[in-house]
Amino acid sequence: MANDYLESVKKQFSYYKMLGEKAMAQLPEEKLFWQYNTESNSIAGIVKHLWGNMLSRWTDFLTSDGEKEWRNRDAEFDNDLPNKEVLMAKWNEGWKCLFDAIESLTTADLGKEIFIRNMGQTVTEAINRQLAHYPYHIGQIVFMAKMVCGNNWNSLSIPKGNSKEYNEAKFAKPKHTEHFTDEFIKDKNE
Repeated sequence: MANDYLESVKKQFSYYKMLGEKAMAQLPEEKLFWQYNTESNSIAGIVKHLWGNMLSRWTDFLTSDGEKEWRNRDAEFDNDLPNKEVLMAKWNEGWKCLFDAIESLTTADLGKEIFIRNMGQTVTEAINRQLAHYPYHIGQIVFMAKMVCGNNWNSLSIPKGNSKEYNEAKFAKPKHTEHFTDEFIKDKNE
């Protein structure tokens, strides 16, 4: 069961990484830096925040506090990345740090206590915390991209008006066990 948990976590993080990438790919470069107003974040700012959080949380995951002394969280929200290339490099660096840490875990690690800002939690709780945090921000990226694209948006899930057909196709298959991201993985590998 615990091994299934780690596999599920990897699939879910991969799925949300893919959603963010597919949303950003639909935008011209300058729109990645667009802000609705001065109080809101650009997609680039959200990516910087995810990058900073991932590096802080997942570097030396089992042995040091998840809020590193070198992290400058406030600067993560500055809209100061020069271009999409730098933005995507940070995006990929953060995700690599996360996946490297997850890959190094064993089922025996799941009950260990780690700390984030001196607050103890199990490895499982810390993973769940990030599995809620990152999709929250990926949802913001998707929503902003959808707003900017308007009628040119390519749906990342079931397009409006297609629920009936989608469900008919699903229910036409016999009951089976499958992780909800398996379709994504199959599509990606084909």
